[in-house]
Amino acid sequence: MEYLLGIDIGTSGAKTAIFDTEGKAVCSVTNEYPLYQPENGWAEQDASDWWNAAKTGIRQVIAKSGASSIDIKGVGLTGQMHGLVMLDKDGGLLRRAIIWCDQRTAAECEQLKEAVGEKRIIEITANPALTGFTAAKILWVQAHEPDIYSRCSHILLPKDYIRYMLTGEFATDVSDASGMQLMNIGERDWSGEVLSKLHIDRRLLGSMHESVDVTGTVCGKAASETGLTVGTVVAGGAGDNAAAAIGTGVVRPGSAFTTLGTSGVVYAVSDEMKIDLEGRIHTLCASVPGKWTVMSCTQAAGLSLQWLRDNVCTVEAEEGKRTGTDPYALMDNMAETIKPGSNGLIYLPYLMGERSPHPDPYCRGVFFGLSAMHTRAHMIRAVMEGVAFSQKECVDVFRDMGVPISDMMVCGGGGRSALWRRMLADLYQCPVSAIKSDEGPALGAAILAGVSAGVYADVEEACGNIVTKDRALTPSPQNFDAYAGYYKLYKKLYSDLKDDFKELSELW
Repeated sequence: MEYLLGIDIGTSGAKTAIFDTEGKAVCSVTNEYPLYQPENGWAEQDASDWWNAAKTGIRQVIAKSGASSIDIKGVGLTGQMHGLVMLDKDGGLLRRAIIWCDQRTAAECEQLKEAVGEKRIIEITANPALTGFTAAKILWVQAHEPDIYSRCSHILLPKDYIRYMLTGEFATDVSDASGMQLMNIGERDWSGEVLSKLHIDRRLLGSMHESVDVTGTVCGKAASETGLTVGTVVAGGAGDNAAAAIGTGVVRPGSAFTTLGTSGVVYAVSDEMKIDLEGRIHTLCASVPGKWTVMSCTQAAGLSLQWLRDNVCTVEAEEGKRTGTDPYALMDNMAETIKPGSNGLIYLPYLMGERSPHPDPYCRGVFFGLSAMHTRAHMIRAVMEGVAFSQKECVDVFRDMGVPISDMMVCGGGGRSALWRRMLADLYQCPVSAIKSDEGPALGAAILAGVSAGVYADVEEACGNIVTKDRALTPSPQNFDAYAGYYKLYKKLYSDLKDDFKELSELW
């Protein structure tokens, strides 16, 4: 029997999964690692933790599944986007990776706009200068850690560090590299103009590939550490959201998905490159060759609910431990007892600044309308609604750009909540489905590996045969009407508070 391996380098842990060629998960494990926040708004991880988690996961799934490594026909890689991994000339790590949600680079974004031009950077990279993207992180290291930068020989993204450890190759794919702000998105290659104006040597960057390309094979050292067979194909792979699109079958215009993970993402595919000149959402190369995507990112979606669990819903967390029940399921049940609108409590999900549709590193989370009548149940529902409002605001931008969305898939940990899916269906006013497999990006990475290895003819054929949906939730006009006033006020609150957020940042 033939198998495919998918590795997903997430923010909280590395998921490693073996699939058969029909897309069924044979075995899946997740190994966690820490997040370091040495200063407010900073976020770093040790890339060696990623590799240790991945190689441990590979050995675990091979052993637990009983699969022979020689029957694993391909390895697919995916993971968190925008991270900065820096290696010296010997391939050693120079510093901890600065990851996607880090917000230290506001000054560097201004530097980027000045160097390239505020309008020109959008014309080339299809996105405004953003704190989360990799280019600004590189400028930060240039300015604040010049000794480290002078010793840097290779710049990689998180999943591409795993590729290097598996194959010895320095390479990336178009979907993940799109989030570095160093590419000409229309040409699907590095931008000589941007690199020149930012004084970044092209030789620091890996070779560029489509997601289905073969980018190397497992080397002897990696085989001895992981149990894989020497020569196993390693595919280009994709950024986490681009891989999730494959894993959810979102490969054609009209279909889209929402991820409710640590961050919240809406992702749709287009046959043409479409750019939002206001910079509210991102345009990137899709993991399907010859296609593009529009994508939004709410920095703290599931993270908002996790923060509430850890700091407010400690009773539910303790009950979950005592009874073996998922505390999120308990919180979900509490939220269902509250009607839409949370009795006048509105939550703004800006715990980590924001990217979409408000690229603003200074904004912060807000409970608006809190009164003595509100309980933890109200706060839980308000957080879920605030995240859903943020996704709705992004979908409105997609539709304004002429990107059709008539069918929505939901994935990520938050997607397991029927209540959260119901909120999205009511607000999007289109059917919302979950997929029967919840492996998401790891499955997408495995499918890309299957195309690379010749198991499937192309991505569209593979998704058509593999991806199946659960029954769709249809929107409720009554709930849409109930949310309308709250949603209007939710949108107004950011505008009202924008200057106050900036002032607050200067006080501490």
